[in-house]
Amino acid sequence: MLAVNYSTIRKNLKNYCDKVTEENETVIITRKNGKNVVLLSLEKYNEIIKELKNVEYLKRLDRSIQQAKEGKVIVKSMEELEKITN
Repeated sequence: MLAVNYSTIRKNLKNYCDKVTEENETVIITRKNGKNVVLLSLEKYNEIIKELKNVEYLKRLDRSIQQAKEGKVIVKSMEELEKITN
């Protein structure tokens, strides 16, 4: 991971984009106001998003399992479910 100030990035954007895409590097762009940003490849971004979605899915699954263990379930027949969807 690299930390580079805004002015340096601006002067050398292509080089840093190449580092990010070709060397799988992550670049933190530092700014005077402290509102830093991160430059990363689309591939890495997509991996992170996928992981976050998996974490949220697992949390929801854990909540559902806990609710089932606590008996917080509603039992419906197929006929009752069909009436709800129609």
